[in-house]
Amino acid sequence: MPQLIGSPTVIEAAGNKPKRIEEFVGRVNTGDEQLSVAIMKSPEGWFEPGQTPGFRECTIVINGSLRVESRDGEFMVQAGQGVICEAGEWIRYSTPETGGAEYVAICLPAFSPNTVNRDNE
Repeated sequence: MPQLIGSPTVIEAAGNKPKRIEEFVGRVNTGDEQLSVAIMKSPEGWFEPGQTPGFRECTIVINGSLRVESRDGEFMVQAGQGVICEAGEWIRYSTPETGGAEYVAICLPAFSPNTVNRDNE
């Protein structure tokens, strides 16, 4: 039977400014360890520490733009575009442009603070 997810769980985010993470599927909201799906609402000027996560992250930008930095360079992901970051790859996200960004993040396996492996942890 299909499972209704009545509402997401808001999870605290890392970074220099408050960013809203609304987890619909994942370890916190549904107990799912295989997959997480969350909507991110990131303000203009937000950035987080670099990380080398133990999960694959697929991101789709709904509004605004998201800067993605890797060991090979950086680029902007605009509304209507997406990006895939493989597990074990160093990455850093930020939203430097006016208006910030709203995006969906899908992680396989599910996001965990224990496997995000932020710089200086």
